[in-house]
Amino acid sequence: MTVHPFAHSARSIGAQHPRVRDLLTLRKDGSPGRIMVEGSWEHDRLLTTAASIDAFFWCPEVATTEVHRIAERATEMYRISEKLLARLSRKTRSDGLISIARLPEWRPHAFEFTNESLVLVADGVEYAGNLGTLIRTADAANADCLVLTSRRARPTHPSVYSASRGTVLSMPILEFDDIPSAAAWLRNHRFRVHLADPAATGTYRVPQYDGPTAFVVGSEGSGLSREWHAEGFDAVSIPMLGQADSLNVALSAGILLFEARARKAGW
Repeated sequence: MTVHPFAHSARSIGAQHPRVRDLLTLRKDGSPGRIMVEGSWEHDRLLTTAASIDAFFWCPEVATTEVHRIAERATEMYRISEKLLARLSRKTRSDGLISIARLPEWRPHAFEFTNESLVLVADGVEYAGNLGTLIRTADAANADCLVLTSRRARPTHPSVYSASRGTVLSMPILEFDDIPSAAAWLRNHRFRVHLADPAATGTYRVPQYDGPTAFVVGSEGSGLSREWHAEGFDAVSIPMLGQADSLNVALSAGILLFEARARKAGW
């Protein structure tokens, strides 16, 4: 293992250090604007972004990856023991690399859209893994942003980073305090909004998707909020041809987003 000389100056800390207590909080559910990043590929992805690294925790007895690029980006760097790593890690087998990274901040008024624009709205998504997969799906379809309403899962949860393959650092995410505010923002930007509803009579193949397009998907257990239906938007369905009555929320979002992207791009 090649180690940059800076790594040798990393301060050794124990379980009572304030940064460790801070990391334990992030390990559970994150905190506003900050996310825990753990692992080799996770740090490779982190380094491709402009995200700030507040602190980097390194266990030299376990780490097999060069750490100089991470160390150069980190505001603070600490050495931790294998015992402390086991307490902090969320992995069965840790790579000995953990960071506290800053998520970018996005403002609704900063966006401009075209007829090619795609937006995904996630309403009441409960599970961090599903939220991460929705972010990754929106990224794959080249969506402009992900909008969150009635949020339950937090974008700062460590599982979101893994499930999104790190795209939580690059996919713009907006959160609105209430559904009417999100709906008004979409209307102001001339979006044609489609509610994903298994009970809808029209399938997702019917619309032309020839202008700014937004899809709204609901929570895993109870689907879309009544407030979204009350906004008067059209609903579309994905036909269920077997015994299941619905698809996983991220899979549904993928089908809808790529259908719209295909129409817009003339695939």
